[in-house]
Amino acid sequence: MGKKKLPSARQLEAAMASRRAPRAQRTAPLDPVQAFLLRRGLEVKVTEPDLPFPPGFDAEAEERVAQRLDSYAFRLFLRGAILNPNGFTPAQATRYLDLEQASEFAGELVGLGLARKLPGGRYRLVHPARSFGGTLEWYVARELKRRLGFEVATALAWRAKGVGGDLDVVAVADGRLVYLELKSGPPKHLTTGEVASWLDRVRALRPDVGLLVLDTSLRLSDKVLPMIAAELERRGPLPAPRKLVRELWAVTPHLYVVNAKWDLVANVVRGIAEGLRNLAPPIA
Repeated sequence: MGKKKLPSARQLEAAMASRRAPRAQRTAPLDPVQAFLLRRGLEVKVTEPDLPFPPGFDAEAEERVAQRLDSYAFRLFLRGAILNPNGFTPAQATRYLDLEQASEFAGELVGLGLARKLPGGRYRLVHPARSFGGTLEWYVARELKRRLGFEVATALAWRAKGVGGDLDVVAVADGRLVYLELKSGPPKHLTTGEVASWLDRVRALRPDVGLLVLDTSLRLSDKVLPMIAAELERRGPLPAPRKLVRELWAVTPHLYVVNAKWDLVANVVRGIAEGLRNLAPPIA
């Protein structure tokens, strides 16, 4: 059988010239985080924020809410209030605070414009959220922008092939990408499936620094770290997680796990700094 005759250069050029011009591609998004991800070949979609206040909430009021979220006790109380969308008494919101402190926080929610007082000593959020997770993402992202000058985005829908779940917090600065997965519940609620999904997203996203952040004061070494170590071992041998300070653990030189003891955002900031420093070449 004879060799198939290939088209000549003239035929190739003529065929290409006869084709319609490709459709104009859409312009890059104005949001710097989305544009940064697009330059890496990653397309994301911003989802509706799940917050206990509506879009366009007064900027000064937002600032006051963010300041109160610095308090772990207040975060616990607001988390409990969100879990009771039909109303709650101060004592019902959380079992970790005494009645005096819980009542004080209920009054603060009213003062912040987040709740209203009902008859019988009950309260109800004005703009109920589905969970505390969106509030935690909003707060951490806001603090990374305020304290470190990052461009930030939260709750980004990303459907990479074989990877599920949204990106909780993405931060960009100096050409570096930082990805944070946030968990607002205690370690007992974390599942092996969630750990595997987080590591899948890290592998697909390829951030310069990645953090798993649990808003809890409980030890990570009891359940969380063994679960992560087991999943990593399944994927390939790696050194055991290494404790840096308090409950900040290095899983790899660029992957960290951290909790809220004693200061959630300070611990996150320390983890990011460790990861960024480890990007530098070794110095003799």
